[in-house]
Amino acid sequence: MRRYDDFWVVTEAALRHTVRRLGLSASEAQIRRLMDAYLTLACFPEVPAALERLAPRPRAILSNGSPRMLDAAVSSSGLGRHLAHVLSVDAVKTYKPSPDVYALGPRALDIPAGELLFVSSNAWDVAGAKAFGYQVAWCNRASAPEEELGLRADVVVGRLDQLPQ
Repeated sequence: MRRYDDFWVVTEAALRHTVRRLGLSASEAQIRRLMDAYLTLACFPEVPAALERLAPRPRAILSNGSPRMLDAAVSSSGLGRHLAHVLSVDAVKTYKPSPDVYALGPRALDIPAGELLFVSSNAWDVAGAKAFGYQVAWCNRASAPEEELGLRADVVVGRLDQLPQ
């Protein structure tokens, strides 16, 4: 729509819509508590060791999350020491799967997209990254079916510690 609100605003709007759509009731305090849960997200247990194993390669996050949300997630998960960059779509004011977002990775790392491995748990994100030119791994924890988008991951794993060395 060529319109941008940061992911915190979008997430709260989606939460409020879902509450209404499902006919639920939620007080403002409950909405705040649910939103604040985004600021204390934990990572899956194998993630720190998987990131450590990938060193000394540069490792980064490229997310639709807002800088505030990403800072909180990196802090609460303890992953900061493993990451060279934490990149938010806020820098380009649009969301994945826009090519402008995927371009942030190669620009920050100074490495061509085709030499980078982009890992995502979202099949639509896998397709967007593949279309941009990344090598792509899909972390398909739920054994979900592939999207019907004509672009496939180079590697499919169930957990991050299954990524090839």
